Amino acid sequence: MRIRIHWGLVRAVLLVCVAVAGVVSDSAQSNSHDSSKYLQEATGGMVALQGWYDTSTGLYKTTGWWNSANAITVLTNLSMAAKTHEYESVLANTFAAAQKSNAGFINQYYDDEGWWALAWINAYDLTHSQQYLKMAESIFADMAAGWDTTTCGGGIWWSKDRNYKNAIANELFLSVAAHLANRTAEPERGKYANWSRREWKWFSESGMINAKNLINDGLNSSNPRACTNNGQTTWSYNQGVILGGLAEFSRLSNDRSFLTRANQIASAAITHLTDAHGILHDTCEPKCGADGPQFKGIFVRNLMRLYSSRPNPAYRSFADANADSIWNHDRGANDSFGLNWSGPFDSADAARQSSALDAMVAAAVMSLLSEQ
Repeated sequence: MRIRIHWGLVRAVLLVCVAVAGVVSDSAQSNSHDSSKYLQEATGGMVALQGWYDTSTGLYKTTGWWNSANAITVLTNLSMAAKTHEYESVLANTFAAAQKSNAGFINQYYDDEGWWALAWINAYDLTHSQQYLKMAESIFADMAAGWDTTTCGGGIWWSKDRNYKNAIANELFLSVAAHLANRTAEPERGKYANWSRREWKWFSESGMINAKNLINDGLNSSNPRACTNNGQTTWSYNQGVILGGLAEFSRLSNDRSFLTRANQIASAAITHLTDAHGILHDTCEPKCGADGPQFKGIFVRNLMRLYSSRPNPAYRSFADANADSIWNHDRGANDSFGLNWSGPFDSADAARQSSALDAMVAAAVMSLLSEQ
């Protein structure tokens, strides 16, 4: 029996196969260059951020004291990811100049102090300069003085006015303690480890983590002996800082159950705080004042920390989607970025810029880790 070959059909099938192979090859090539793509975009965005840097104060114009600590943090994260020493002089300048306004990086708010402690721990990780680690230890000592068991059975206060116990101050306290424990020797290591355990035990039992595995803003202490979740906003940064703290605590204790708890919180945030395209939002948008624009970047930065401890493809996809949306839909002139990561671009300032850069650096780091 003779078989008739339809050469036109064969040719069409071959062309489809070649096209598919090309798409797969292009996709693989694109994936292999994701980290360099995000690093390149973040590097351009960092040039824009440094346009707001004031060498005389060591801070960033257009934004506040605690926001500047976060800008310094993303600066060091980009430096580590890109393996550059370009910005180390900026760290040294801020370390000296910013203390003119608040000596020792101490002020009225314990959460502000926590941001600066983490910034200097990050600077230590980049430079290995002991002055940065010693400063973080000094800041932590002041934070620890805010611990109180009379109201709500424990935890640190938000401010030295001692009128509110909230999530962010205590999450930062946990994170700083665990970071310091992982970077110091005995007896300091044991001291910081004990604070980590004490804080997490109190925080996990405080009621601030709700039934959806989201963290509300703080506690209602009208009855100091029976404080309750105040039901206030589940800000993105409250879902974030705890992730970095638990990742460090897991490393410290060699107990991966803390990563499981962190994953529950991270997954809840990605489920409940994003739009249909997976882009992160806070409820204050489009008007988030001076502080709100900083929040989302803090979440993605700490998701990066969690990913480093327990890689999860869903976290990388989330970071990629947000970084791509910022670049494609929320970018103004000279690689400046706005508040709404879905777009359109609204306006530029150092808080918006450093927050968006957190997302872009996180996408780069997760890509780098996946390529290893």
